[in-house]
Amino acid sequence: MKFTLQHNDKDSDARAGLIETDHGTIETPIFMPVGTLATVKTVHFKELEEEIKAQIILGNTYHLYLRPGIDILEKAGGIHKFNGWDKPILTDSGGYQVYSLSQMRKIKEEGVTFSSHIDGSKHFFSPERAIDIQRSIGGDLIMAFDECTPYPCEYNYVKKSIGLTHRWLKRCCAHFDAGQGMYGYEQTFLPIVQGGTYKDLRIESAKVIRDFDREANAIGGLSVGEPAPEMYEMTGIVCEILPKEKPRYLMGVGTPSNILESIGLGIDMMDCVLPSRNARHGLLYTSEGYMNMKNAKWKDDFSAIDENAACETSRVHTKAYLHHLFRCKEFLALQIGTLHNLSFYLWLVGEARKHIIAGDFNDWKNGMVKKLDQKL
Repeated sequence: MKFTLQHNDKDSDARAGLIETDHGTIETPIFMPVGTLATVKTVHFKELEEEIKAQIILGNTYHLYLRPGIDILEKAGGIHKFNGWDKPILTDSGGYQVYSLSQMRKIKEEGVTFSSHIDGSKHFFSPERAIDIQRSIGGDLIMAFDECTPYPCEYNYVKKSIGLTHRWLKRCCAHFDAGQGMYGYEQTFLPIVQGGTYKDLRIESAKVIRDFDREANAIGGLSVGEPAPEMYEMTGIVCEILPKEKPRYLMGVGTPSNILESIGLGIDMMDCVLPSRNARHGLLYTSEGYMNMKNAKWKDDFSAIDENAACETSRVHTKAYLHHLFRCKEFLALQIGTLHNLSFYLWLVGEARKHIIAGDFNDWKNGMVKKLDQKL
């Protein structure tokens, strides 16, 4: 992987760059649609590429490990051949799912024993096992196995947790460096900064991750329930420490305004289930605010879903029609909604990139953020 930093905003820490991988080049800042089970729900990969204009998607190690299973992915020749997506893919390590399965797992120094949410069967992930599974899946960017602490969380627990995460990181690095990819292309390994919302622990973790000197770095354990100002404060602190010449990935973030504020702090890559999950429940994002398409106010509104949308589907279909589809529980409603939201997110980061290059990102961002959280 190669990262080229192209432009820096003059009034913020926003930057524009290029990430080059064996499966293609990614223009940053970038948003990654979440493709949990080797698919972005309700949309075809042709739409993902041509209408949404995604440059990279995310796959979920925990879910892919359970279904279809590592043996199937290896027989297929890796995830790119399995699902037909020939652009970059990032895989998480399963650490977040371990966090979310708090009633179904046990954490020890060796690793984590957990119960499948599908059938209750017992499984074990160690740092080494998480690397092996991601090697088998075949992501271009693969993540360290870490512990994501909840919010709120006691200081002493978070301090103990980052110690474990850092020891696991050492094991991940050693195992990754001792092996190689299975499918003839390079894989890049990313460590993850943790530390909850405690400034000193975030600083400590960021310094440890920086000193591992990997090609890219990630920030985890945010957007787990903490107030947005705390998320921004922690992100800004960490970005000041992580190397400026390497891409920074903020995991699991967020709303459109979260996206822009995080870019302004120096973040290059983000992912979140919000645009696709909320679309399936009728909540659509636009540059003027958000709207719930199930509300009766749209039933006789024959204007386009979004006349200014990058997505052609949103310019062709009306609010009244989409409201009708949601009320009738038609599958097409989920597809149109997801196409709209994901294309809006990709448009948003694309516009951010343009304004960074033009040199007026901060003013544009401040104006946009005022509108994005308004309910229409």
